[in-house]
Amino acid sequence: MAEQGRGEHPHGADRLCDAGDRVYSRAVRRGRVPRRDAQEVPCLLELALLHPDPDDMDWLVPTSPQEVMTRLLHGVYDEVSASQRRMGSAVAAFEWYAGLGHRLAASGAEGGTAIRVLDGDSRIQAALDEATAACASEVLTVQPGGIRPEHELTEGLHRAMALRGRGVRMRDLYTHVARHGQGLLNYLELMSDSVEARTLDEVIDRLILFDRTVAFIPANTNRTMALELRHPGLVQYLVTVFERLWRLAIPLTASLPDTGIEGISHREQSIAALLAEGHQDAVIAERLGISVRTCRAHIARLSETLGAASRTQLGVRIAQVGLDGPARSADVGSVIVPDQGSRTGR
Repeated sequence: MAEQGRGEHPHGADRLCDAGDRVYSRAVRRGRVPRRDAQEVPCLLELALLHPDPDDMDWLVPTSPQEVMTRLLHGVYDEVSASQRRMGSAVAAFEWYAGLGHRLAASGAEGGTAIRVLDGDSRIQAALDEATAACASEVLTVQPGGIRPEHELTEGLHRAMALRGRGVRMRDLYTHVARHGQGLLNYLELMSDSVEARTLDEVIDRLILFDRTVAFIPANTNRTMALELRHPGLVQYLVTVFERLWRLAIPLTASLPDTGIEGISHREQSIAALLAEGHQDAVIAERLGISVRTCRAHIARLSETLGAASRTQLGVRIAQVGLDGPARSADVGSVIVPDQGSRTGR
């Protein structure tokens, strides 16, 4: 029966077949359904959406939508994390070969090589200005860190205004902390509907994509060097990473979701998840775009709220209350994850 059901219902919990949707919905409304109702939808048992009632084996009870959503988000989070690691490995390889191939880089610079190393602020700015001038339809950016300094926003404003004047659409990804920067809010108000912004607990390193044909990423940790990428495969890979992060992100105009635990904020939930992974305070602060001092203040509040007297005990409390997973960025009341379909600056 299981093998037959798998062939007839080739889907996951995020996109149930019509029959599965009807039976699971009925089970959630009523609390349980007769086992015979699930004979035509073995997918619900295979996906652990229904399981036997221990008090009466002739009935099946549903797994809660909240638990199903948590499983789905864990899967998506793992997928995005794997993509980030692969991109980091790719960038490291490019840096290595760029350092070895001086003669190749020199000969390819005239003809627009697929990977170009930009050394120094002036070369980076000139390349960004050139890409901005050629851009015709779309700019996608990822802006890591916390609150954006006014001077960074000002530096890229002339490019953003030029793009807006040509009707180019822009989508920007920031960390949640950036929501508290008045400069960013002023910038988005100035750009009106030309820019759509969303936020996440943490994002990848800086990324700028023009028309899905050219991308710019940092080439070293202090961002004094950058890589200009025009290889179609590499650019498409970065577009895919951006789109998956965008789908998980929360619109800047929307409020962050409630953690569902009294006294614990969304940011503290994110910190708790990273603590559960074993990260140190400095790493957590960098990934979330906050200072180490602010991070430690949140950890102290977490310890107080959860009644933990030590760091070890805090880890145990975090697991007990279910804060050891990624922060929720969607409504957990539904098992369906909908498909969701830009500003420049370094």
